[in-house]
Amino acid sequence: MERIIFIETGTGIDVHGQNVTKACLRAVENAIHYNSMPGIREYLPEKDLHNMRVNVRLAVPIDKEQVDIELVKQEIPYGTVTVEVIDGGMATTSGIILEDKEDKNDLMYIVNAAVEVGY
Repeated sequence: MERIIFIETGTGIDVHGQNVTKACLRAVENAIHYNSMPGIREYLPEKDLHNMRVNVRLAVPIDKEQVDIELVKQEIPYGTVTVEVIDGGMATTSGIILEDKEDKNDLMYIVNAAVEVGY
């Protein structure tokens, strides 16, 4: 990316499912959901939103290899999207008392996202 114009951050949590991709999708949605960039076309080649570059950086606490990168990319409606998964976020108790700890853990996965938009 030559120039970053806009950065938004978000947090996503999967409280009971231990699904790191779900937490990532929620973090990206949280980052972009309440934003509008009406003037961004002025900066893009040919003033076309498809010429936008978007880098999604996800701070994931556990199971990084299980993140479905292609599904995360689909959360971004325009441009060329790259996804970077790094160590971070948090895995903490969901407060559930499990009778059979062999089947499932009680962790909630908390993911942080930074969505960088530019060209």
